[in-house]
Amino acid sequence: MKIIITLNLMAFHYPTNIINLYFRAIALKINFNLMKPSICNLFNIKYPIVQAGMIWCSGWRLASAVSNAGALGLIGSGSMYPDVLREHIQKCKKATNKPFGVNVPLLYPNIEELMKIIVEEGVKIVFTSAGNPKTWTQHLKQHKITVIHVVSNVRFALKCQEAGADGVVAEGFEAGGHNGREETTTMVLIPMVRKAISIPLIAAGGIGSGAGMAAAFALGADGVQVGSLFAATEESSGHPNFKNAIVNVPEGETQLTLKQLTPVRLIKNKFFKEVDAAEKRGASQEELQHLLGRARAKKGMFEGDLEEGELEIGQISGAITQIKSAAQVVEEMMKEFAEVRGRIKNMEI
Repeated sequence: MKIIITLNLMAFHYPTNIINLYFRAIALKINFNLMKPSICNLFNIKYPIVQAGMIWCSGWRLASAVSNAGALGLIGSGSMYPDVLREHIQKCKKATNKPFGVNVPLLYPNIEELMKIIVEEGVKIVFTSAGNPKTWTQHLKQHKITVIHVVSNVRFALKCQEAGADGVVAEGFEAGGHNGREETTTMVLIPMVRKAISIPLIAAGGIGSGAGMAAAFALGADGVQVGSLFAATEESSGHPNFKNAIVNVPEGETQLTLKQLTPVRLIKNKFFKEVDAAEKRGASQEELQHLLGRARAKKGMFEGDLEEGELEIGQISGAITQIKSAAQVVEEMMKEFAEVRGRIKNMEI
């Protein structure tokens, strides 16, 4: 086809510079189509960025703002009663005409009711986590819902593929909140998962910039999931105290803890130090559970108690210095991604 077009152009005696521009335009268009990340097609979004469905932070305001900016916004159902989730989905539909999704922890006690609401409200994208992907994947897909499952190792990524998931989020232990027991970093995890599966792969954990996004693509990811950076945005439903804590936390001031229960990365506040001391003296699971109590995350992230609350955030928080709008976060990430890609392209090694 290219030869035929060239001959036709030559036959009409077009100037050489116009011919060169013509084929350059064709080449650029072809390259763009070839390189368009698979998750952009999968979710029908402009940019290969997913906002994580975080508890107490990812409500309809954040999800709709991210989707309106060209990425994929997720409502975090893990901190919502069923009727609250329905309200957030309905408000999100009014706030955006772009795709958005819901993140569902599969260990949620009212999981059947949540899934029923998701189907009834016509949600088209669901991210599942903290459970067996086989349990709900086929049920959701029967309702024409795209299903992504979050994993922390290769073994579970393969289980997702076998279960029929449309893609996986592979999350390194740099991530905030609940985490894998393997403590595998994103830099190590993504290439291993990429070699093991053929379905779309979204990298998560420690990604909060365009440079981090470029690194994830270099490792084999098709897109990135970003949590901490969006937790500190204007549209996040997290308490202002929590947002300010994120932008002021120094490097190294988050740590994985509660490993006997469910590993979780927290800011090192008073509550963290109590847990850390209990673990070091060999506290039992029962003692740790009693210390944890109920609603610690709500107390810290939603109500703003920076001493007694659980402050879930990732290592990348050490690099976050400002509270910005969700649209600004997306725009700046894409701008830096393009700059980094151009710099690498021009390197001579």
